[in-house]
Amino acid sequence: MWQNARPMRWIKYVFAFCLAGLGLASAMLYYDSYWRWRDCFNEEGRCFDPVSQNVYLEQAGLAWGVLAGLFLATALILLLFRRQ
Repeated sequence: MWQNARPMRWIKYVFAFCLAGLGLASAMLYYDSYWRWRDCFNEEGRCFDPVSQNVYLEQAGLAWGVLAGLFLATALILLLFRRQ
């Protein structure tokens, strides 16, 4: 019974760090697609960047922000709480 606990702990840590990495990647995409342009959005939720000729949507920022929050919260739960 105790011999199986150590590999399972390592699997949990690897999974948690992978989720943290996904959370950080999603946070970077949130910053790039929403946070930098938050003052530019019009009433339709769009922002046109004349330099790069891109149109940024407000909904994309919400999606990346939610994903970043979920991934990071799940990683923290896995890392902080131990099974009794």
